[in-house]
Amino acid sequence: MKSPQFLQLHRPDDRALAAGAAAGLLARPAQVSPKFFYDALGSRLFDAITELAEYYPTRTEAAIFERHGAAIAQAALAATGAQPVLVDLGAGNCAKAARLFGALAPRRYVAVDIAADFLRQSLQQLQQAHPLIAMLGLGLDFSMRLELPADTVSGPALVFYPGSSIGNFAPDGALRLLREAREVAAGGALLIGADLVKPTALLEAAYDDDLGVTAAFNLNLLKHLNRLLGADFDVRGWRHLACFDAEASRIEMHLEARGATTVRWPGGERAFRPGERIHTENSYKWTPEGFGALLRRAGFERLQVWTDPKGWFGVWLACD
Repeated sequence: MKSPQFLQLHRPDDRALAAGAAAGLLARPAQVSPKFFYDALGSRLFDAITELAEYYPTRTEAAIFERHGAAIAQAALAATGAQPVLVDLGAGNCAKAARLFGALAPRRYVAVDIAADFLRQSLQQLQQAHPLIAMLGLGLDFSMRLELPADTVSGPALVFYPGSSIGNFAPDGALRLLREAREVAAGGALLIGADLVKPTALLEAAYDDDLGVTAAFNLNLLKHLNRLLGADFDVRGWRHLACFDAEASRIEMHLEARGATTVRWPGGERAFRPGERIHTENSYKWTPEGFGALLRRAGFERLQVWTDPKGWFGVWLACD
């Protein structure tokens, strides 16, 4: 049986991370990168979010693949050739990519994620289930730049970016990432999911579930900052908020101070007024026409899209 390889390309610089987090807390208004969601607990909480009734993206995307999977696989193989290298961005537990193995028969699976320890565990379990597929894990923060080692992809590849995570990038950042994904595909194709505009009540419920799992996911960021910065956030003093900004076409997640509080860390502090917020995440929602135009700006000329009957979610195959 093959053993998965693993390369740690992203070397966390705790000082640089702490400096970036502190700068965000001192900004007006305060903001923190969503990358700080994904410590080990945060990664598991996000997996739990995808199981929630309110969180439609995962099950809606899965239904698209179930209904159109054969056509999607056929189109992907036409673009990449038989047994492509499958590059999975934001792989997490690798479950979504694993569902494609039967149809694509990839000769190599490359899983990319910033949460390196979680990815390593996921890849080891996946290798046991698929012992004949060569597997490589890359610990990489591709929110900064998507660039893989030179020998990772040989020939056209299928770059897979499911789950609407492209929505975490502002339009300019999304365009940059899509252009880099096109370079990684090396003449192959990009298979990507994007969440579509829908009624506000549906959008906000997906990011503020009744069980409070998304709230725990958001609040766990403060515990992560406590460890990273040596800060003294009291999680009980904060509440989770999610709202849709129709003008910007994005869900925003915030943490709001329940009362006046001062947060301290070595070398700095920030006083928060009651109701003052820390902006933790954006999730942009697209129209089919708008996302198609973005893919074309990134250099993809041939597009195919599959959606669910309600038009809530789209899966695009984009080729040169």
